[in-house]
Formats: sequence, C-alpha cells, structure tokens
Amino acid sequence: MPDYFELRHVIGLEETNLVGNVYYANYLRWQGRCREMFLREHAPGILRELQQDLKLFTLRCECEFFAELTAFDEIAIRMRLEDLARSQLGFAFDYLRISDGRADLVARGRQRIACMRGANNATAPTNVPAELRQALEPYRTGPAERSIGTGRWSA
Repeated sequence: MPDYFELRHVIGLEETNLVGNVYYANYLRWQGRCREMFLREHAPGILRELQQDLKLFTLRCECEFFAELTAFDEIAIRMRLEDLARSQLGFAFDYLRISDGRADLVARGRQRIACMRGANNATAPTNVPAELRQALEPYRTGPAERSIGTGRWSA
C-alpha cells in the first residue's frame, strides 16, 4: 500500500486560462477535492459529522509550481498526512503529470486544517475525531521524508 492517498484527474478546458495553462486557483480546489474523496473512501463517518456540528476550517494553504499543466493533461494528486496535533492536521500534496508511464512532479502544496465544533457563531476547537486519525495513520509522513527534489517519480 502506498504511503499517500491518490486522486486522478484529467484537466478540462474550463480549468485553463486564456493562455491555455491551468489557472492557479485550481490547484487549491484539487487539494480540497482530494481531501473530500479521502473522507468519502476512508472516513465516511466524518461526512455524517460534517452534516451535524463538526467543521473543518482551512487555516492555510499553499502551492509551489515547477511546471505548467494544460488541458487534457492527466494528473495525480497525492495527499499525505504531514502533521497531526490535538485539533489540527497538516497535509502535503504532490501534483504529478502522468504521461507515457511516467509521473513528473509539477507542483507541491500544503494545507493546515483545524477541527471545530459548535454553532456558527460559537465554534470552538475540538480534537481530531478518532475515525479520521485512524484513517489517516497509513498516510503519515514527516517533513524530512518529503525533501525529495523536483525529479521524476515512478507511477
């Protein structure tokens, strides 16, 4: 089993700008989509809790770009758990272009999430739910393990 959760995606024309490359905001959208699909597949109880009073607030997100993507490129977004605190999670994302059996790193991103509970006007930090902690454990990696250069990855 790989140490990452992977979401595959084929880029559509609507995700590009007038120049023809992918608009930068889409990389952040894909981080959110990858997170959502992880919950759907590995922690469905969390989806039910989100319909009640659990909230996952994105505190910070970033993306560093190494190469351009264009319409109809196939990509893999690989998510790892980088940090797990009492009420917060840190995720790392690798964006790879998949072509001819190769996976080339084109971008790298990060997100910091806080778990909160309560009514919208009275939310307070809460522990990361046990189901989510357990689901993420196989995907845990430390920052030292992510210091790989911008070379090729095997798909």
